[in-house]
Amino acid sequence: MSLLREQRDALHERATAGNEKAVDRQHELGKRTARERLGLLLDPGSFTEIELYRRNHASGFRIGENRPHTDGVVAGSGTIDGRRVFVYAQDFTIFGGSLGAAHAAKIHKVMDLALSTGSPIIGINDSGGARIQEGVLALDGYGGIFRRHVAASGIIPQINVVLGPCAGGAAYSPALADFTFMVRDTAKLYLTGPDVVEAVTGEQVGHDELGGADVHGKRSGVATFVHDDEESCLDDVRYLVSMLPANNLDLPPRGRPRDARHDVRPRLAEIVPAEPNKPYDMRSVITELVDDGEFLELHESWAANIVCAFARIDGEVVGLVGNQPLVLAGVLDIEAAQKAARFVRFCDAFGIPLVTLVDVPGFLPGTDQEYAGVIRHGAKLLYAYCEATVPRIQVIVRKAYGGAYIVMDSRSIGTDLSLAWPTNEIAVMGAEGAVNVLFRKELAGSADPAALRTTLMDEYLGELVHPYYAAERGLVDDVIDPARTRSAVASGLAMLKDKRQQPARRKHGNLPL
Repeated sequence: MSLLREQRDALHERATAGNEKAVDRQHELGKRTARERLGLLLDPGSFTEIELYRRNHASGFRIGENRPHTDGVVAGSGTIDGRRVFVYAQDFTIFGGSLGAAHAAKIHKVMDLALSTGSPIIGINDSGGARIQEGVLALDGYGGIFRRHVAASGIIPQINVVLGPCAGGAAYSPALADFTFMVRDTAKLYLTGPDVVEAVTGEQVGHDELGGADVHGKRSGVATFVHDDEESCLDDVRYLVSMLPANNLDLPPRGRPRDARHDVRPRLAEIVPAEPNKPYDMRSVITELVDDGEFLELHESWAANIVCAFARIDGEVVGLVGNQPLVLAGVLDIEAAQKAARFVRFCDAFGIPLVTLVDVPGFLPGTDQEYAGVIRHGAKLLYAYCEATVPRIQVIVRKAYGGAYIVMDSRSIGTDLSLAWPTNEIAVMGAEGAVNVLFRKELAGSADPAALRTTLMDEYLGELVHPYYAAERGLVDDVIDPARTRSAVASGLAMLKDKRQQPARRKHGNLPL
């Protein structure tokens, strides 16, 4: 037994230490090893590894001559702040982290365990893609991963972290996950690499330009979070997990109460100008509303005309959606609708209440938007809100015009509580546009059209646009002092805490994809 223990310990040491030269190369590339990454992500000493001794059984193209343990992926379970998660981290030092049958089987197992225990799954990608030597078995392995992503969707949170290359079929895991993290310079994510792009199209493009972190953080919207280094990236993964429930039947982790229902924030009235066309930063409003001014913004650089964030209000986790007047005046467009719709659906799936901060002039006009299907994409956000059964609070911060008002969680599509500020303008369109349409002939025939326009605009604002017009008709529950917005939202969340609404019995709806 003593000899067997020694042999076992030596094998364990070799399997976990890896190839020294390969580890050095990984460090030279500015990347950590799979085990080092898991050490940063998980609580110290909490990791339980599965299938450490797994090896491939392939034989094609001499791959059978090299059969290292783990087969290029470290998988198992650990805790983050004491809460259970399941993880896998691809090991680029073994076969370039490429995916073969044994490699895929380990990922399948850890995903199955995550789903069966109701725990979040976190995948760390650093892989050259499908293992060519294993042929169709590698493709079959990817298919099994994707099927499990879909099976787990809406049941457990799925987080994907790209810390190296992630090409070809591997790119679909980040696309299917709920949240995708990428690190600048080292992360590369694309379906076809630069060589293939040049061979097929003649276009010359570099790895970063084609699929770097900033490309997916700013242009494609695939990356939810972009970081400069692995340490800050994995630290933010831990922070995100601290805001999420373990599964769709669990409650989001609660912080300590902050007596928010009696919290007055006079600065809110200073942040938002009364004039409807003056810009301000909606994130400053969010800072005043949430506990300790802390929130985690998603897709910060993509579709920046809308803000989506997680935060706590009086200790309770909420999802915040707000128009951003600093970018495109806060209009809704295709990308903003896509971004917000996915966020709303995630919050609804996992029981996270929604707070919608409205300051929207409408949808972005123009042939580019219309030809690209802004109607269809805008309907995604409309569908997401209409379908949501979690507590929903709408706060109309300044203006809300036209169809964009309806889409931003209005009373007509099911918000539970609608609050407005005294300076609100809620109408089909702004005063100037309305007057130009309604009184075109009168203005054209007037000796002083400017003066007439001003008079008519004042009448329009005084009769139809003020928040009391909507409140008198039951479309706004209360017109509140801006300084008391935090307390009003906290009181509303407390009132709606036990909301229960069963969705209609059906296989699923037909979201306008």
